[in-house]
Amino acid sequence: MSKKVLILIVAVVVVGALAIYLTKTSAPEVATDATAFKIGLVTGTVSQNEDEYRGAEAAIAKYPGLIKHVTYPDNFMQEQETYIAQITGLAADPDVKAIIINQAVPGTVAAIRQVREIRPEMIFIAGEPHEDPPLIEPLVDVTLIPNQPERGRTIPQLAKKMGATALLHYSFPRHMSYAQLSERRDIMREESEKLGLTFVDVNAPDPMGEGGIPASQQFILEDVPRQVAKYGENIALFSTNCAMQEPLIAAAVQTGAIFPEQCCPSPTHGYPGALALEITDEIKGNFPEILKAIDAKLIEVGRPGRFATWPVATGFLHSIAGVEIAKLSLEGQLDLNDIVAVSKVMSESAETEIDMVRLSDNGNFYMYISDSYILGE
Repeated sequence: MSKKVLILIVAVVVVGALAIYLTKTSAPEVATDATAFKIGLVTGTVSQNEDEYRGAEAAIAKYPGLIKHVTYPDNFMQEQETYIAQITGLAADPDVKAIIINQAVPGTVAAIRQVREIRPEMIFIAGEPHEDPPLIEPLVDVTLIPNQPERGRTIPQLAKKMGATALLHYSFPRHMSYAQLSERRDIMREESEKLGLTFVDVNAPDPMGEGGIPASQQFILEDVPRQVAKYGENIALFSTNCAMQEPLIAAAVQTGAIFPEQCCPSPTHGYPGALALEITDEIKGNFPEILKAIDAKLIEVGRPGRFATWPVATGFLHSIAGVEIAKLSLEGQLDLNDIVAVSKVMSESAETEIDMVRLSDNGNFYMYISDSYILGE
């Protein structure tokens, strides 16, 4: 063998060894790269609940390439098979290691059970679950929901503070079949009686029933003036349904009634549409600026201090905080069982203090509450 050939062989061996060394030493950096996994995110459409969808947009903008986003059908009660297929479709991608479902509408339990059969390691985070807590709690890794029993107390207290003499509760049998919503209604009635408020319970058309959303919204627009005529303008209005919030706000502006809080508290839930307020690209997702814009509008129409909400959108929060919680968990930086750590992520995502409690010791069913913001004061 010639000397030149021997030198060439030695060079190749050295370069190969160096390449192996560099690959091994750089491996930890690749393993911790966020692109090593994907996160599935299921939300409503803009027409069903805009906050959830806008939260997904914000998360996607923050983490390009990380999130696979799908929307559940607007008519989810009649299209549960489609909804379940969307979730199992996300789980069919081996790169998807966690799925956030916001809102966790009926069919979520069945979908998760199907996924668990083939992907038992999948992390599930559910926002605003519709199915009963005993079903969701042991099945989902983290559940995020406003503390509905506590809101049964805080909503009448807020209404009283705002000058209410009566509290009107709109709902329908389907929602009253949800354990937490019916419990909140019962607590709301008891708290109203303690505070000296007349509690008025009214059945409204189900937006998922005959006539759909238009029929339920028309009922609200027609019934609120009747209730105000009967109980006076210091009646506070509340409904358990998202689609009813805009007509409720519009009717409150028209009649002078009080509107203490939405079913899903948010500066953007119902207010922009009812007040003909444009949420420009400059302030989209900037809740302090959105609150200022609503303040100005309510002062302009002569209704300051008659409306309130939380300073952050719950639907928006469940999407962006759900992604943060899943990402940190997959990176080994967050223990999903640590309520203090999860609450910290929620507060940072909300940019306001979140008070969180666990429903029971049977899982991570986290319920939270935020202070209310009275608009126009």
